[in-house]
Amino acid sequence: MLLESQEMQGQEIPKLIQPRDHRAKVCVWADLTVDDVDRISESLNSDHVRQVLADIFHLDDFRTNIKTGIVMDLYFYTIMFARENNFNREKTSAVFSIVKKTHEVCIETPFGNVDQTFNYFKEMVLCHAVNRPPHSIELFNADEVRKITEYTVNTYFRHFKMYKYAFTPLVRLDLSLSYVGLPVTPPPSEADDDGDEDIILYTANGTADETSPPEDEVPHEQTTEPTEGETTTEQQKTPEPEESQARKGNLRTMIQTYLSDEIKKMKTSVEEQIKSTEDSLNKKLEVTEGTKSGKGARGSPKGKKK
Repeated sequence: MLLESQEMQGQEIPKLIQPRDHRAKVCVWADLTVDDVDRISESLNSDHVRQVLADIFHLDDFRTNIKTGIVMDLYFYTIMFARENNFNREKTSAVFSIVKKTHEVCIETPFGNVDQTFNYFKEMVLCHAVNRPPHSIELFNADEVRKITEYTVNTYFRHFKMYKYAFTPLVRLDLSLSYVGLPVTPPPSEADDDGDEDIILYTANGTADETSPPEDEVPHEQTTEPTEGETTTEQQKTPEPEESQARKGNLRTMIQTYLSDEIKKMKTSVEEQIKSTEDSLNKKLEVTEGTKSGKGARGSPKGKKK
């Protein structure tokens, strides 16, 4: 399944909307007009219903595009639900808009908003079940409200994460860490890289040959050994790798110390929890045994009287 983030490669990063609450309002004839409902009602087979929905909502590529096909299935089965329950034109238009707007709230943000979406769905259903004009109308009765809620929960909210995965972009978190008390590692210089590189020449047959630079560019090697006061160029370059190794060693030591402290804390907390659990179980056992012994003591005199 293609993600929207893959389609947006090479474009600007879209602005991400945070989860938010929406205000419900009456939506009869908002998405399906009277003529649209009549055209759907006149359709005798499912293919014709899908074609009518494709013409109304411009979903012509629902057979080839995965996302468009998912939306088409959502709309088509909502219409089938209205037909099975013998909804009239107003109820069909209303239940269709409720499902459609609930889906739009779900896919407006890649972050989790199942609570906001379900609250919006409940308010939308109540707007069409309570007679309080102009804020709400009494279009559905109690039994129809129950059927609409069960249908939407079982078909849409049960697959909420799948709709979220298919219609929202993938969000990645890039995390950078900075350690307190540790000096910043300087970036490698180009001079050091150029000095350490070996010259490699490729022969005619494609094999690599390591050769030394020309005699004009490189000074002749000296056969005399350096004295005590002299140092070679290789000895002058050694402090840099030693410093980097020391920094890596310090960082490794800090991480190991932190991890060992955290492991000790976890062990201590687990031992305390186990101890508290054992104490509570022992107390319950003592109370249970005391209750049984009390009942036995009370019953013994009655046995002697008999």
